[in-house]
Amino acid sequence: MTEHADIQAPGLQLGEAPPRIPVTLEGALAAAAMAVLAVITMANVLTRYFTDVSLAFTEEYSVAIMVVMTFLGSAAAFGADRHIRVTYFTEKLSLRAARGVEVLVLLCGLAVFVPLAWYGAFYTWDEYRFEVLSPGLGVPQWLYTGWMPLMSLVICARLLGRMVRVIRA
Repeated sequence: MTEHADIQAPGLQLGEAPPRIPVTLEGALAAAAMAVLAVITMANVLTRYFTDVSLAFTEEYSVAIMVVMTFLGSAAAFGADRHIRVTYFTEKLSLRAARGVEVLVLLCGLAVFVPLAWYGAFYTWDEYRFEVLSPGLGVPQWLYTGWMPLMSLVICARLLGRMVRVIRA
């Protein structure tokens, strides 16, 4: 536990149960991705400073890791009810109406991430099928884009789980 574990989520207090799968899983994976990103960047900076050689190839990996980190952070935020929102109006609603608005917001999130997973899977398949290579390193591009549909499905699972908890509350 951290010293901030007792801080309530900034979102609505709708009385729902906590997630069954703790969001610390996504948080830990995002932290690991951030650590790898920091090590790669630091190695690049030190190599450039001491040897006048650039590790330019690391940029491609850094971008891919940053995208995965963003998706993991989004999944953790949705799962823990810490996603960005403006609660000025919803706090003035009755609890039932606030829950209805929250379900609508979660449906809007699904309306974004379900197509992203669906079309991302087709995009990844096309890159695999046509053997598209990354411009910098010549690595198969589907290794990078394959994370998009996978992480979108993780976010969809968090959105659905939160929706079920809000409806049951």
